[in-house]
Amino acid sequence: MVLILITADLRYNSLQTTRSALDTLGTPVFWFADLPLRIREWGQEHVQSRTQLLEENERLSRENLVLQGRSQQMAALQAENVRLRALLNSTAMLRDDVLVAELVGISPDPVRHRLVLNKGGLDGVFIGQPLIDADGLMGQIVEISPTSSRALLITDATHSIPVQVNRNGVRAIAEGTGSLGALEIRHVSATTDIEIGDLLETSGLGGRFPGGYPVAVVTSIERDPGQMFAHVVARPSAALDRSRHVLLVFATQEVGSPPPTGAADNTETPDAPDIIDTTEDR
Repeated sequence: MVLILITADLRYNSLQTTRSALDTLGTPVFWFADLPLRIREWGQEHVQSRTQLLEENERLSRENLVLQGRSQQMAALQAENVRLRALLNSTAMLRDDVLVAELVGISPDPVRHRLVLNKGGLDGVFIGQPLIDADGLMGQIVEISPTSSRALLITDATHSIPVQVNRNGVRAIAEGTGSLGALEIRHVSATTDIEIGDLLETSGLGGRFPGGYPVAVVTSIERDPGQMFAHVVARPSAALDRSRHVLLVFATQEVGSPPPTGAADNTETPDAPDIIDTTEDR
């Protein structure tokens, strides 16, 4: 009988309906039998995906931190590049030889304005050498060692420098006040032709500073009818509290020649105070 049914099904496909019904009834059985494997695969897939997401999130966090650090460094490098370009542009207008130096220390005393530079006697630096930035005169070298030097800023209370008004050539003496933002112009007659906004530049008198370097801009003038001299205050042209790279000017001697003797014009050079090291870790 079975043989007859099989033969009939093979030849006439007479049991197709029966097979379909049995397949329909057996589908839930097969589905439930395969359910544990499906659950295991689903669990592995989701656990692995979560682990990968956590790892990727951690990696992206590290990369973001690195990029943020680099962006900060890039901002600093960009600012330094701007300053160096300004120095480069300033050297194009100079007729004197110059040496680029970097500030590596400052004086902790707020009224004694001294800097430590990374250039010294081995580089040809000498006592009294003018120090400038991209905007004007900063000061002069007062101490040297083989590999470093100390500079006195023009705003130090012990410093003075001969200047002249760029507009008309009137001569005067600019003295430091102990404030980075102000110079006092001494012994200016109340009738002298000097105005707010006048540019003061080195006069070249005294043989210490070459003539023609910007020193300061007049910001205030007080004339008292009962006084012989006017009280004149000027703002330094150089960025005394911001410049990191400076120029040492070789105008009075060649590099490598013996340094001149003597102190700066009208300048006392007291013992140097302790210096705060500002060198960045490399």
